[in-house]
Amino acid sequence: MYKTYYPKLNEINQKWYVVDAEGKVLGRLASQVASILRGKNKPYYSPHMDTGDFVVVVNAEKIRISGRKADSKKYFTHSGYMGGGRFESYKEAMEKHPEEIISRAVKGMLPRNTLGRKLFRKLKVYSGPEHPHQAQKPEKIELKG
Repeated sequence: MYKTYYPKLNEINQKWYVVDAEGKVLGRLASQVASILRGKNKPYYSPHMDTGDFVVVVNAEKIRISGRKADSKKYFTHSGYMGGGRFESYKEAMEKHPEEIISRAVKGMLPRNTLGRKLFRKLKVYSGPEHPHQAQKPEKIELKG
């Protein structure tokens, strides 16, 4: 009889990666970053444990999207009050807060539970090429697409 292997907490080593978003397509980048956050790139991946790594995304303002989505894509927020719904276009969001676009895309690809919220905290997105995580010695990783 074979037994399923689950990694122990002390066996999980979490690394830091830097991803350059310049010229990358938003959805493809987000799905690959979500996969790294979940730990699906590791041989000891377990769906109920946090086996993933930290990801720092830089150059968020240089991301691109395919097709005519720049004209038609809208982001919805609600204040919690009656009539408090607001729509924001992709172009407006890129001008105000480009790092929020990548964060929202990755968050939508993570599980909607406490594990997903824990994984989302390991994502750091910055609009420029600089980031304050040099002390963690992040490795630069090149994603496909």
